[in-house]
Amino acid sequence: MMRAITYRRYGSADVLELVEAAKPEPGPQEVVVRTHAASVNPLDWHFMRGSPAPVRLMTGVFRPRNGRLGVDLAGVVEAVGSKVTGFQEGETVFGAARGAFAEYASARADRLVRKPRDISFEQAAAVPIAALTALQGLRDKGRLQPEQKVLVIGAAGGVGTFAVQIARSFGAAVTGVCSTRNVEMVTSIGAERVVDYTRDDFAKGETRYHVVLDCIGDRSLSDYRRVMDPGGVYVGVGGSGGTMKMLLDLLKVRVVSPFVSQRFVSFIASLNATDLDAIAELLMSGKVTPVIDRTYPLERTADAIRYLETKHARGKVVITIR
Repeated sequence: MMRAITYRRYGSADVLELVEAAKPEPGPQEVVVRTHAASVNPLDWHFMRGSPAPVRLMTGVFRPRNGRLGVDLAGVVEAVGSKVTGFQEGETVFGAARGAFAEYASARADRLVRKPRDISFEQAAAVPIAALTALQGLRDKGRLQPEQKVLVIGAAGGVGTFAVQIARSFGAAVTGVCSTRNVEMVTSIGAERVVDYTRDDFAKGETRYHVVLDCIGDRSLSDYRRVMDPGGVYVGVGGSGGTMKMLLDLLKVRVVSPFVSQRFVSFIASLNATDLDAIAELLMSGKVTPVIDRTYPLERTADAIRYLETKHARGKVVITIR
């Protein structure tokens, strides 16, 4: 048996329960990980709340089909499936799993990689979804090149702190947008310039950017276009503007796209070992260091999610389990 966080109905963090549950068994292509740390993502509270409505097509229309939460984790391999050849019991790993907010979790072998020796379990658990989103958004969707200018909106958040550092590792000139209390931190992780949105409006600046990576999504298309290079790319990776605004903006993009040279894209990160290994190399080289705001024990997972929902977390929020 093990301790695990579950939820049997949709709602606020009050629906979360800490229960005794059966340890998972690995499928043929799976690995069971003894979890040392996990991290919280907006994905988790969207699943918990069943919101926006399309989420329920994945999780269950009226109630959760699978009452386990958590994706990002780091820990020690406990058991391997019959067709897994890349891992052995006792190895330290990090990556994406099902039900990471538990003492044990099962994961597809192709969504795990070995944890760098000098990186803590907490740091490794902070990586998967946020760092992959930043990497794929900048490299694949933004096609960011050395010496190009990139604007990271929401630079102090989970994805944003990775994006600033990854962009710098590519040799780009980074401008971050954040609040007053985070200006020093965002500067310290590599931003050449920081816009304090409580005092200045990035859309009124004169700088033009090759890539705009937007983790907030609360501005108009015209604001984004105003700061983009004529051949620039806008990459939306999250947002607080609401589902309807997002749909309306995407419709506007379709209307204007044939008449402008700028590109507008949004995407969901692909969880894969190749890119996790790329992040691991950046961690080992010291070019990227996870920013961790707070840690909570497993029994306080609800508090961790409540804090993340305030949208004031600086970097990542981590659950420590062992």
